[in-house]
Amino acid sequence: MRVLKRFFRHENAGLLFALPACVYMLVFVGYPIISNLLLSLQDVTVANLSRGEKHFIGIANYIKLFHDDVFLKSLGNTLLFTVSCLVFQFLIGFILALFLNKNFSFARTVRGILMIPWMIPMTVTALIFKLLFATDIGVVNYILRSVHLISQNIDWLTSSKTAMLVVIIANVWIGIPFNTILLSTGLTTIPKELYESAAIDGASASQSFWRITLPLLRPTIESVLVLGFIYTFKVYDLVYVMTSGGPVNSTHLLSTYSYKQSFELFNYSIGSAVANVLLLILLMVGIIYLRITMQGEED
Repeated sequence: MRVLKRFFRHENAGLLFALPACVYMLVFVGYPIISNLLLSLQDVTVANLSRGEKHFIGIANYIKLFHDDVFLKSLGNTLLFTVSCLVFQFLIGFILALFLNKNFSFARTVRGILMIPWMIPMTVTALIFKLLFATDIGVVNYILRSVHLISQNIDWLTSSKTAMLVVIIANVWIGIPFNTILLSTGLTTIPKELYESAAIDGASASQSFWRITLPLLRPTIESVLVLGFIYTFKVYDLVYVMTSGGPVNSTHLLSTYSYKQSFELFNYSIGSAVANVLLLILLMVGIIYLRITMQGEED
């Protein structure tokens, strides 16, 4: 009782307010992660699950994964997809943020319009792009034929050479508003007096950009890139609706391959192992980001 009374004292009010969130995280995040980790160390399929047989096999599932050509292709696709989306989302978002940082009449209206792709549900966006790049009825093929850039329709989503490109374009479209808004917000925190002082000292626009804008915007840029990496690396619904990982596994990501192993092939342990590899990579990125942030605060 004395321990409880000490804990419920006024100075522990912050811990009491955080307690419900901690319990929620333990139950709905911690337990599934631990359960998934244990599942990946067992041999569980639809065949032995009905018999209640769960054999502990250690890291055999992980060894099997790294000898699986489809898994290695999915890992490479995930890295290609993530890096490509990050580069184009960031560059286009940065340009738009610089443009919206200028004072003009419709700046707020344009910001609101830019948020529409971010607000539309992912599955709806996937269906829109699936129709846009459809072989026979797609708007993209119609426009390209109209301007005589192509003579016959391109199989955008059914060809292994172009399917990943279309998926990347769709995800870049979704991610541009996120980058634009965060970078635009970061630009508003830079004091205007710095630019005025630089202009008085004879600094050009490019010199102000490289010596004032980029250095002061560094924390925002780091946050945007890390959050963008996390969101993009675990994308599932967009790819599943547009291509389901095909054709010929050319657009399989770790998330879609984990789903396929678990709920199409019913290899639950293998699917859990794929998900844990994805989680481990994201965890490493998060740790690196925290170290960089802490080091920046110390400096």
